[in-house]
Amino acid sequence: MKISPVEQLFTLFNETAVLLQEELNCTYLEALAETGENLFHGSVLQDELSELTVKRLEKQYEQHHLEKFSNEEIRKAYQLVILKGMKESVQPNHQMTPDSVGMLVGYLVERFMKQPSFRLLDPAVGTGNLLTTVLNHLHKKVASVGVEIDDLLIKLAYVNANLQEHSIELFNQDSLEPLFIDPVDAVIGDLPVGFYPNDVRALDYQLKANEGHSYAHHLFIEQSVRHTAPGGYLFLIMPNGLFESKQAGKLHEFFKENVIVQGLLQLPTSMFKNKNAAKSILILQKMGEGVLPPKQALLVDLPSLSNMTEMDKILIQMEKWFQENKG
Repeated sequence: MKISPVEQLFTLFNETAVLLQEELNCTYLEALAETGENLFHGSVLQDELSELTVKRLEKQYEQHHLEKFSNEEIRKAYQLVILKGMKESVQPNHQMTPDSVGMLVGYLVERFMKQPSFRLLDPAVGTGNLLTTVLNHLHKKVASVGVEIDDLLIKLAYVNANLQEHSIELFNQDSLEPLFIDPVDAVIGDLPVGFYPNDVRALDYQLKANEGHSYAHHLFIEQSVRHTAPGGYLFLIMPNGLFESKQAGKLHEFFKENVIVQGLLQLPTSMFKNKNAAKSILILQKMGEGVLPPKQALLVDLPSLSNMTEMDKILIQMEKWFQENKG
């Protein structure tokens, strides 16, 4: 039986991570970041390993040359080992964006962004999976930036970018603190949903709650809009009930003053464990000179993404919308 390239890479990442995990006495995900660094540099970088382990690692690395694999094969295999590590760790809030959704975001960015080169921001970059999925599907020159508060996730994102040879500028910080980055032309993000614990920091935002904690996803929208150049686009994966919450009034006001809603693509509820967790892709455009609203917003209720016949119909519908609204 022929083993697929993704399976070959999964085995390589997994077996070498397990070796490092045992010898370095660290978590599986930390070991995964270490083995990714070794693969990128083409040598074993850890000094504290026994000679036998170094030999075993070198033997595994020598059998697989990364240049033989495509970026998507590397990304998929790396994503699978991260998912394995996340199942074993105690942090259930680290959810990865499904591949089909990442590809859909990539398609939208490609269709909306007309310019041959642009700047792209993911303010909740995590392990870099959504960002690298989008970069792998774009046929343009993109300078990208990612922000992530979690030390381990950003290390995994850094290794992920290196293995796929994507040049990504990464910032390890709370995304809702001041960001020292130049304005971007587009933002993508699977935004963290829930309450933001830092009430003092939230005071700097128009979308802060009048009392109690503010919604993190509201603040992320405002921060993303702030860092987008006039006329730039935002592609945000958001909870379906975004406009129905207690704090939705402020959001309506903020949208009216700052952005144009270009589209809303509701993801199939079958993708989510329960209906309350269901999400949509919200497409916004920051107001600016010459920015006009579409004749009508792109509103799509997506079928199961594995149903190719239905998806083809939707893509034809969407292409028609682009021709009518985006020329």
